[in-house]
Amino acid sequence: MSFKQCQVCNEAQSKYKCPSCVIPYCSLVCFKKHKETPCSKAVSAGEKPSVDPKPSVARPVTVDKGNEVLQQLELESIASSTEIRNALKNERLQKLIIGIDYSQDPETELDKAMELEEFRIFTDKILSAMGPQPESMGKENS
Repeated sequence: MSFKQCQVCNEAQSKYKCPSCVIPYCSLVCFKKHKETPCSKAVSAGEKPSVDPKPSVARPVTVDKGNEVLQQLELESIASSTEIRNALKNERLQKLIIGIDYSQDPETELDKAMELEEFRIFTDKILSAMGPQPESMGKENS
């Protein structure tokens, strides 16, 4: 794995990339400094976005259980998976994910998406990239 220099402080090797513009940064301090100025998703020259962005839906983010929040290592495993990145090139899958994200009722949209084999395969790839899961993960309490 090759590391680039942090593009915020220009002093340390970067360990991370901004999820929006993929600029390399080395720490939370540099990430926060970078986010002081809005950035946007990087688009290669001549490339057009495959899915039109929608306006953000204002809704609170709530987590009932701490184990429902992914840890940094799990997020990095997902982000570095070639299999997941290739799957995300599928325009239909992109639209499903955006539809869930921008929905007023994302849980219902997620349930609908899980009925589609294509989306279930994608979520299995994500779980596989995260590694072994505790037995209680993914099971609803009755």
